[in-house]
Amino acid sequence: MFEKILIANRGEIACRVIKTAKAMGIKTVAIYSDADKNALHVKMADEAVHIGPPPANQSYIVIDKVMEAIKQTGAQAVHPGYGFLSENSKFAEALEAAGVAFIGPPVGAIEKMGDKITSKKIAQEANVSTVPGYMGLIEDAEEAVKISNQIGYPVMIKASAGGGGKGMRIAWNDTEAREGFQSSKNEAANSFGDDRIFIEKFVTQPRHIEIQVLCDSHGNGVYLHERECSIQRRNQKVVEEAPSPFLDEATRKAMGEQSLALAHAVGYASAGTVEFIVDGDRNFYFLEMNTRLQVEHPVTELITGVDLVEQMIRVADGEVLGIKQEDLKINGWAIENRLYAEDPYRNFLPSIGRLTRYRPPVEGALGDGTVRNDTGVFEGGEISMYYDPMIAKLCTWGPDRATAIETMRTALDSFEVEGIGHNLPFVAAVMDHDIFIKGDMTTAFIEEQYPDGFEGVTLDETALSRVAAACAAMHRVAEIRRTRVSGRMDNHERKVGDDWVVTAQGARMDVTVDADKDGATVQLKDGASLRVESDWTPGDSLARVMIDGTPMVLKVDKMVGGFRIRFRGADIKVHVRTPRQAELADLMPEKLPPDTSKMLLCPMPGLIVKIDVAEGEEVQEGQALCTVEAMKMENILRAEKKGIVTKINAGPGDSLAVDEVIMEFE
Repeated sequence: MFEKILIANRGEIACRVIKTAKAMGIKTVAIYSDADKNALHVKMADEAVHIGPPPANQSYIVIDKVMEAIKQTGAQAVHPGYGFLSENSKFAEALEAAGVAFIGPPVGAIEKMGDKITSKKIAQEANVSTVPGYMGLIEDAEEAVKISNQIGYPVMIKASAGGGGKGMRIAWNDTEAREGFQSSKNEAANSFGDDRIFIEKFVTQPRHIEIQVLCDSHGNGVYLHERECSIQRRNQKVVEEAPSPFLDEATRKAMGEQSLALAHAVGYASAGTVEFIVDGDRNFYFLEMNTRLQVEHPVTELITGVDLVEQMIRVADGEVLGIKQEDLKINGWAIENRLYAEDPYRNFLPSIGRLTRYRPPVEGALGDGTVRNDTGVFEGGEISMYYDPMIAKLCTWGPDRATAIETMRTALDSFEVEGIGHNLPFVAAVMDHDIFIKGDMTTAFIEEQYPDGFEGVTLDETALSRVAAACAAMHRVAEIRRTRVSGRMDNHERKVGDDWVVTAQGARMDVTVDADKDGATVQLKDGASLRVESDWTPGDSLARVMIDGTPMVLKVDKMVGGFRIRFRGADIKVHVRTPRQAELADLMPEKLPPDTSKMLLCPMPGLIVKIDVAEGEEVQEGQALCTVEAMKMENILRAEKKGIVTKINAGPGDSLAVDEVIMEFE
């Protein structure tokens, strides 16, 4: 077995590989850029080598620099994680030439299946059902428009060397095909150093289901069942689960056997994933093969008990696969939510900055389920603009799907992240969505269910009453403590009343709090009463509360006259006042936000790539105004209505913060 391996990656996947390597008694080497000097993967590894400036194309994907780190440390093998060099055949060749093992598939398999154009052709030759498309190279935007018309809109424009949603656009007309081709080409060049583009038919109402395969170099192979990845945003997966709630056993077996046959056809060895689009009748179509470890691999590990990273290392060391197909049963259900540094209230645009608070839920048993959190960050660390915005992958397991979902809800409520915009409220909302609960989602889920973007969650009457009762009891505890600390009286009970007015989400609730040594009974004016029990003390950022025997976890921030509460995707201000304070509060005028309707504000920290208009120019609704690049993704900002540009405050090359004014209108 290898004595030392180098991880040619960063972030959570580097940390993930290091954990397994350490468990196997293998020493690890991390590589890092200037931006990652204090990163978690650097701290976890036995050794670390600096490889250059923050941009990935000057550090992490520069093969010569990685090879020098290997030579310097004497690493015998390299795990590439995903992204960066994981599907780069030239990197695998360089390792082979240097006598260093690549913990991944053979060069030939990478070349055949890692390139999406080539893999489509091979799949077609192997009689695998594929999505209609044009597999040749496309020279320019006009050719892209012509091909799109031949295939028929809508079409998917994709980077041949792509992955992770980079270099992908859906076009519904000629204008979008023209713009999408250029943006995809630019993103592909920046992310992968390969700007080749192909186009295929976009299948409407599809489900995205993939099969995990694992093969050794001795001709043995197995498939480890499927993962459903249908909930996606901008073609990037957000929620994954294993198994799929949609497949039946016959379809699962057919997809698995076909995936394994395809892997054997290209001499595959290592872990890999064959991705399919599945329609409503369970017809499946080959989409692509990822010749690497997938981001969502933990859900497969949770239902099979197989450590995929360990198996990759053993296969790379020449071992015979010790797993047979009949050994791979589906045990329970697993769900993964990807936590991204993306602001759901700003159309999921990237957010960067310092993690002033980062407290994930404790890993291990939680009720009848289990929690796992794969992460690469820590409290006080920086989220950089240079890399993928993923913060963590929160996973839960349960003996059935309902338990896995309920465990995930509690884990999300317990996950504290402050300092940046993040998508925790959104994935919490998804876990409570009827369509997800029923398992009826398609890849159009986010687009269809949140057509105007995510605007938060409004709690139903039952949940709001429970939150109100909890806050009334908590506020009373805080008031008692405040009077004790002040030292102004001997009998604090005389100063803290029992009658309160709770306001939240526009609702007013008059309550009476009857406290005792074990908790409080909160009487609502409609006659209902709720028993509240908790060990919360003022200053705690999490409140674990039992309401009539039902557990709740609330994120709590103190504010004047009450609390900011975050629960199940809702972010609400809960005011708890005495009846007289409530009477006076009703007389206060409402503070209105400033008018920015005649300004184009930068929606994220980013770099201005180009400005498409000039001062004095009249623009139409939907017209492109400028392009902002952040975290390797180009974002075209468009006019929301007709107007005249009166002032342009930024130009190409300028780095802007959130809400900086790009241009103004008349």
